[in-house]
Amino acid sequence: MEHTHQINTRIPIEKKGILLSPTKLKFESNGVLNPGISQEGEEVHIFYRAVEDGNYSTIGYAKTNEHLDLIERKSSPLITRDFDYEKHGVEDARIVKIEDIYYLTYTAYDGFNAMGALATSKDLKHFEKKGIITPFITYKEYKYHLEHCNQERLNPKYYYYYNLFAQIGLADEKHRYLRDKDIVLFPKKINGKFVMLHRIWPGIQIVQFEKWENLTKEFWENHIKNLHDHILMDPFYDFEVNYLGAGCPPIETKDGWLMIYHGVCETHIGKTYHAAAALLDIEDPIKIIGRLPYPLFSPTEEWELLGVVDHVVFPTGTALFGDDLHIYYGAADKHTAVAKVSLQLVLNELKKTAIS
Repeated sequence: MEHTHQINTRIPIEKKGILLSPTKLKFESNGVLNPGISQEGEEVHIFYRAVEDGNYSTIGYAKTNEHLDLIERKSSPLITRDFDYEKHGVEDARIVKIEDIYYLTYTAYDGFNAMGALATSKDLKHFEKKGIITPFITYKEYKYHLEHCNQERLNPKYYYYYNLFAQIGLADEKHRYLRDKDIVLFPKKINGKFVMLHRIWPGIQIVQFEKWENLTKEFWENHIKNLHDHILMDPFYDFEVNYLGAGCPPIETKDGWLMIYHGVCETHIGKTYHAAAALLDIEDPIKIIGRLPYPLFSPTEEWELLGVVDHVVFPTGTALFGDDLHIYYGAADKHTAVAKVSLQLVLNELKKTAIS
């Protein structure tokens, strides 16, 4: 661990520094970032994105405790690239335990398409891949279904990001599918249904379903035709004006679901990724109780400002020890780092920020 740094924000955040960095091992020589986190009592299981030359990714594994002592770190990938749909990358895992099954969602990258995929486990050691779970919908199909939306309620930026792909010709390719990343599950079923967050630029959408088999192409077509009803959050504040993405699996609290996400804004030196927070209704999580009008934390330290992609903090998992919330995040697409904050302070602040 590096030295602890205290920074001035409206909510006191203690940056604990770098937890994991690239090594000389081939599979993780370029980056160790964006980890899925599963807490089992005092143990914290870390499923990090390991990047090798050529931007090929797998999922590595490490284990720590409350004090961020490194107990274990595997010298080879835990989850490898096995299928054509992920032949370039198994990226950015998030993990939850629902009943007796661990669900690990990740971005499958084939060199062209970035889509959400699922793997399950009973023991955190052996994972069974279930394939792509996001829409197999081309950009032309996406635009067609988008035109069925209530245009008065749909942020025009959804067309802006479609047009970005159209301008460079990607939207015309037959095998270019809708980019859908940051797939994050709630850690329990709500009213008997799985609840999942996903990201079609520029916002965070929410989807509920009873069985994984329900996520058919027809299901997703109907979802997009009614996208205005499924948008949880769109860009709202200056620090997230470009786009948002789901971050850590939501945390169940007495006040609601605490959601830590990332927001991106353009600056004079390029994009900056911030960590942000919102509070969702416990029974109906599409209802937002509060949303911080400023970042929870931002890139300020050297390891966040300079790396493979500069100016990035990218939260993907948490562990809770009493009131101490540890937030694990990717730093500049190179390292895995940890920040610590009081859970109660975050909740108190969020309850002051109700959005009408």
